[in-house]
Amino acid sequence: MSTEHPLTEYVDNLVYEPVQVSEDGIDLTVSAIYEVAAPGRLDFGGDELTDADLEPVPTELDTPQDEYGWWHLEGGQYVLQHNEFLTDLEEPVQLQPRNELLARGGSHPSMQVRDHLPLIPLTVADGGLKIKENARVSTLVPVGGITQ
Repeated sequence: MSTEHPLTEYVDNLVYEPVQVSEDGIDLTVSAIYEVAAPGRLDFGGDELTDADLEPVPTELDTPQDEYGWWHLEGGQYVLQHNEFLTDLEEPVQLQPRNELLARGGSHPSMQVRDHLPLIPLTVADGGLKIKENARVSTLVPVGGITQ
């Protein structure tokens, strides 16, 4: 039985709620990792905004029996996409990297989000990092307004 959390009603597409939801927050899972293949553009007025070209990083199975693959990431910068998405939030929430990601040489910025979970930069230390499909990489926590 999963722990109740007030944010649960605002997060859709949880991979496995009993593991992802705790009294401290909701863990979010990775659905895709990309490399930037060509730069985006950002200007003052917004007339010249261009998205970066992103190429998916493929996963590899460690053994033929594996159901899910691994991303084998070298040190550097990537872009991360979550499986989950937000619905009908009235107040912003804090998105932060899980301690387990940080302790293994990976990081992404902490930020407040409101209407959607954006693609976010993922930094991997020089030694590299293996991340399994659907790994819990981030946590959503309340920022005032939502109480138990």
